[in-house]
Amino acid sequence: QVQLVESGGGLVQAGGSLRLSCAASGRTFSSYMMSWFRQPPGKEREFVAAISRLGGTTDYADSVKGRFTISRDNAKNTVYLQMNSLKPEDTAVYYCAADVTAGWTLKSQAHEYDYWGQGTQVTVSS
Repeated sequence: QVQLVESGGGLVQAGGSLRLSCAASGRTFSSYMMSWFRQPPGKEREFVAAISRLGGTTDYADSVKGRFTISRDNAKNTVYLQMNSLKPEDTAVYYCAADVTAGWTLKSQAHEYDYWGQGTQVTVSS
């Protein structure tokens, strides 16, 4: 069982920055592919970013490329999402997710992830 706890959400003005954190339980964090998804109000959950086990490979949704950065610290069992140049359309509940299966391909579909956090609200005002 893997437990994920997100933090760092809040209210920010357009153009501002936030850094989300996701702390994971367990002693095998470095074996998990990790990702961030978000769910805007009234919409379905969507992929934001993913990172490989050792952090050498990342993937981003087109809507956040150049503005968001995913990273991880395996010594701290934590994955981060640095969000810069925030826009009102970034408003959503942000979730981290863990893929604990074998394989080397970063995944962008929610159903491919095994464990989820409870989410943290990010609100960007115009």
